[in-house]
Amino acid sequence: MPKQGYHHGDLRRALVDAALMLIEKQGPQGFTLSDAAKSAGVTPAAVYRHFAGRDDLIAECARQGFEIFADLMDHAYNGGKPSALSAFEATGRAYLAFARKFPGHYMAMFESGISLNTNPDLARASERARQVFSRAAEKLSQHIPADKRPPAAMFSAHIWAMSHGVVELFTRGKPGARAPFPPEELLEAGIGIYLRGLGLVPPDE
Repeated sequence: MPKQGYHHGDLRRALVDAALMLIEKQGPQGFTLSDAAKSAGVTPAAVYRHFAGRDDLIAECARQGFEIFADLMDHAYNGGKPSALSAFEATGRAYLAFARKFPGHYMAMFESGISLNTNPDLARASERARQVFSRAAEKLSQHIPADKRPPAAMFSAHIWAMSHGVVELFTRGKPGARAPFPPEELLEAGIGIYLRGLGLVPPDE
């Protein structure tokens, strides 16, 4: 698109789209700000009207990713219906679906080395995504007396780590072709074993 064809807001969006494409192809460390500008059809100087630098551009990709991520997980959780366990498992499947559908955002979020405290908007978006897991964990453990209940923040973080591991090992790119079982089944089995080990769901559920 010719440079003069951009409206003010369109250029910012075009730069983010260009960065996401480059991240998917070359990784978050595999391109320069000039590469992003060239892909968007503008001069490098034009980028600085919207972003302080390359890291700021990647941080915006990550922020948008966390917003999409949180929306998908919140939709999957569906207010804890039809049951706390099935809703909790659905958030894990949403994690896998997000990594498949939005690889550029995923890499900007988790593989770019960008600090979540780079800017307040990115930190808020990340925390919103984390809170979806935390709310799901809290509801799942409500039937256990408070003094015997494992911290929801702890086991939701464990499930997040398990989901991330399944994504990295068996879902994205070539490693995904080596999965011994479908990633969704691996994750569901892992979640079930872990939650039963904590006593959060009965053995026969």
